[in-house]
Amino acid sequence: MTKIAFSSDEELNLEYLYNIGVSHVNRGNPRDAIFYFDKVLSVEPEHMNALVYKGNALGKLGKYDDSIICYDKVLKSNPNHQIALINKGLALHYLKKYDQAISFYDKILEKDPQNASVLYHKSCSKALQKNSEDALIILEQAIMIDSEYGIKAAGDLDFESLRSDQRFKALTS
Repeated sequence: MTKIAFSSDEELNLEYLYNIGVSHVNRGNPRDAIFYFDKVLSVEPEHMNALVYKGNALGKLGKYDDSIICYDKVLKSNPNHQIALINKGLALHYLKKYDQAISFYDKILEKDPQNASVLYHKSCSKALQKNSEDALIILEQAIMIDSEYGIKAAGDLDFESLRSDQRFKALTS
Protein backbone atom coordinates (compact mmCIF):
# COMPACT_ATOMS: atom_id res chain seq x y z
CA MET A 1 0.00 0.00 0.00
CA THR A 2 1.45 3.31 -1.07
CA LYS A 3 0.91 6.18 1.31
CA ILE A 4 -0.02 9.36 -0.49
CA ALA A 5 1.83 12.43 0.73
CA PHE A 6 -0.45 15.42 1.22
CA SER A 7 0.32 19.00 1.88
CA SER A 8 -1.27 20.26 5.06
CA ASP A 9 -3.78 22.21 2.91
CA GLU A 10 -4.88 19.02 1.14
CA GLU A 11 -5.18 17.22 4.47
CA LEU A 12 -7.30 20.05 5.85
CA ASN A 13 -9.48 20.00 2.73
CA LEU A 14 -10.04 16.23 3.05
CA GLU A 15 -10.86 16.58 6.72
CA TYR A 16 -13.26 19.42 5.89
CA LEU A 17 -15.05 17.29 3.26
CA TYR A 18 -15.15 14.34 5.65
CA ASN A 19 -16.67 16.51 8.40
CA ILE A 20 -19.34 17.81 6.01
CA GLY A 21 -20.20 14.18 5.24
CA VAL A 22 -20.45 13.35 8.95
CA SER A 23 -22.68 16.40 9.43
CA HIS A 24 -25.02 15.15 6.71
CA VAL A 25 -25.18 11.68 8.29
CA ASN A 26 -26.01 13.24 11.65
CA ARG A 27 -28.78 15.32 10.07
CA GLY A 28 -30.30 12.30 8.33
CA ASN A 29 -29.10 13.10 4.80
CA PRO A 30 -27.31 9.90 3.78
CA ARG A 31 -27.26 10.67 0.03
CA ASP A 32 -25.54 13.99 0.61
CA ALA A 33 -23.15 12.34 3.06
CA ILE A 34 -22.14 9.71 0.50
CA PHE A 35 -21.33 12.48 -1.98
CA TYR A 36 -18.78 13.96 0.44
CA PHE A 37 -17.34 10.62 1.54
CA ASP A 38 -16.85 9.70 -2.13
CA LYS A 39 -14.89 12.95 -2.59
CA VAL A 40 -12.62 11.99 0.31
CA LEU A 41 -12.26 8.41 -0.92
CA SER A 42 -11.40 9.54 -4.44
CA VAL A 43 -8.24 11.13 -2.98
CA GLU A 44 -7.60 8.72 -0.09
CA PRO A 45 -9.29 5.37 -0.97
CA GLU A 46 -8.45 3.81 2.38
CA HIS A 47 -9.70 6.62 4.64
CA MET A 48 -11.07 4.34 7.37
CA ASN A 49 -13.56 6.76 8.88
CA ALA A 50 -14.95 7.81 5.49
CA LEU A 51 -15.41 4.14 4.57
CA VAL A 52 -17.20 3.35 7.84
CA TYR A 53 -19.46 6.38 7.58
CA LYS A 54 -20.17 5.73 3.90
CA GLY A 55 -21.13 2.16 4.81
CA ASN A 56 -23.41 3.53 7.50
CA ALA A 57 -25.03 5.99 5.08
CA LEU A 58 -25.53 3.25 2.50
CA GLY A 59 -27.15 1.11 5.17
CA LYS A 60 -29.57 3.92 6.00
CA LEU A 61 -30.59 3.81 2.32
CA GLY A 62 -31.13 0.03 2.53
CA LYS A 63 -28.09 -0.64 0.33
CA TYR A 64 -26.69 -3.31 2.63
CA ASP A 65 -24.60 -5.14 0.02
CA ASP A 66 -22.88 -1.87 -0.87
CA SER A 67 -22.35 -1.04 2.79
CA ILE A 68 -20.69 -4.43 3.32
CA ILE A 69 -18.19 -3.58 0.56
CA CYS A 70 -17.16 -0.50 2.57
CA TYR A 71 -16.86 -2.47 5.81
CA ASP A 72 -14.83 -5.19 4.07
CA LYS A 73 -12.31 -2.58 2.92
CA VAL A 74 -11.92 -1.41 6.51
CA LEU A 75 -11.70 -4.95 7.88
CA LYS A 76 -9.07 -5.87 5.31
CA SER A 77 -6.77 -3.24 6.84
CA ASN A 78 -7.97 -3.65 10.42
CA PRO A 79 -9.71 -7.01 11.08
CA ASN A 80 -10.65 -5.91 14.60
CA HIS A 81 -12.24 -2.56 13.72
CA GLN A 82 -15.15 -2.75 16.14
CA ILE A 83 -17.52 -0.35 14.35
CA ALA A 84 -16.94 -2.04 10.99
CA LEU A 85 -17.54 -5.45 12.60
CA ILE A 86 -20.82 -4.47 14.25
CA ASN A 87 -22.05 -2.55 11.21
CA LYS A 88 -21.25 -5.45 8.90
CA GLY A 89 -23.10 -7.71 11.34
CA LEU A 90 -26.10 -5.40 11.22
CA ALA A 91 -26.04 -5.24 7.41
CA LEU A 92 -25.96 -9.05 7.26
CA HIS A 93 -28.82 -9.14 9.77
CA TYR A 94 -30.94 -6.87 7.55
CA LEU A 95 -30.10 -9.14 4.61
CA LYS A 96 -31.51 -12.01 6.73
CA LYS A 97 -28.09 -13.70 6.88
CA TYR A 98 -28.38 -14.28 10.61
CA ASP A 99 -25.64 -16.91 11.00
CA GLN A 100 -23.14 -14.62 9.31
CA ALA A 101 -24.31 -11.64 11.37
CA ILE A 102 -23.88 -13.63 14.57
CA SER A 103 -20.33 -14.59 13.58
CA PHE A 104 -19.43 -10.88 13.38
CA TYR A 105 -21.09 -10.16 16.73
CA ASP A 106 -19.13 -13.06 18.23
CA LYS A 107 -15.84 -11.57 17.00
CA ILE A 108 -16.58 -8.47 19.05
CA LEU A 109 -17.84 -10.42 22.05
CA GLU A 110 -14.60 -12.45 22.18
CA LYS A 111 -12.76 -9.26 23.12
CA ASP A 112 -15.64 -7.36 24.73
CA PRO A 113 -18.10 -9.86 26.29
CA GLN A 114 -19.93 -7.10 28.16
CA ASN A 115 -20.88 -5.12 25.03
CA ALA A 116 -24.61 -4.71 25.63
CA SER A 117 -25.31 -3.37 22.15
CA VAL A 118 -23.69 -6.35 20.44
CA LEU A 119 -25.42 -8.78 22.81
CA TYR A 120 -28.74 -7.13 22.00
CA HIS A 121 -28.19 -7.41 18.24
CA LYS A 122 -27.09 -11.03 18.58
CA SER A 123 -30.26 -11.70 20.53
CA CYS A 124 -32.31 -10.11 17.73
CA SER A 125 -30.70 -12.40 15.16
CA LYS A 126 -31.26 -15.45 17.38
CA ALA A 127 -34.93 -14.50 17.82
CA LEU A 128 -35.40 -14.22 14.06
CA GLN A 129 -33.80 -17.65 13.70
CA LYS A 130 -36.56 -18.88 16.04
CA ASN A 131 -33.92 -19.81 18.62
CA SER A 132 -35.92 -18.43 21.51
CA GLU A 133 -33.86 -20.03 24.27
CA ASP A 134 -30.57 -18.47 23.15
CA ALA A 135 -32.31 -15.20 22.25
CA LEU A 136 -33.71 -14.86 25.77
CA ILE A 137 -30.46 -15.78 27.52
CA ILE A 138 -28.48 -13.26 25.44
CA LEU A 139 -31.17 -10.57 25.78
CA GLU A 140 -31.10 -11.01 29.54
CA GLN A 141 -27.30 -10.50 29.52
CA ALA A 142 -27.72 -7.28 27.50
CA ILE A 143 -30.42 -5.99 29.85
CA MET A 144 -28.34 -6.80 32.95
CA ILE A 145 -25.58 -4.60 31.51
CA ASP A 146 -27.90 -1.84 30.30
CA SER A 147 -31.57 -1.84 31.32
CA GLU A 148 -32.48 0.37 28.35
CA TYR A 149 -32.33 -2.73 26.15
CA GLY A 150 -35.38 -4.11 27.97
CA ILE A 151 -37.37 -1.06 26.89
CA LYS A 152 -35.96 -1.29 23.36
CA ALA A 153 -36.76 -5.00 23.07
CA ALA A 154 -40.37 -4.43 24.15
CA GLY A 155 -41.03 -2.53 20.93
CA ASP A 156 -38.58 -4.30 18.59
CA LEU A 157 -40.23 -6.28 15.78
CA ASP A 158 -37.30 -8.72 15.79
CA PHE A 159 -38.76 -10.16 19.01
CA GLU A 160 -42.28 -10.65 17.65
CA SER A 161 -41.99 -14.44 18.02
CA LEU A 162 -41.25 -14.02 21.75
CA ARG A 163 -44.05 -11.62 22.72
CA SER A 164 -46.16 -14.29 24.40
CA ASP A 165 -43.22 -15.89 26.22
CA GLN A 166 -43.43 -15.20 29.96
CA ARG A 167 -39.65 -14.84 30.25
CA PHE A 168 -39.66 -12.18 27.50
CA LYS A 169 -42.51 -10.36 29.25
CA ALA A 170 -40.59 -10.42 32.53
CA LEU A 171 -37.43 -9.07 30.85
CA THR A 172 -39.22 -6.25 29.04
CA SER A 173 -41.74 -5.07 31.62
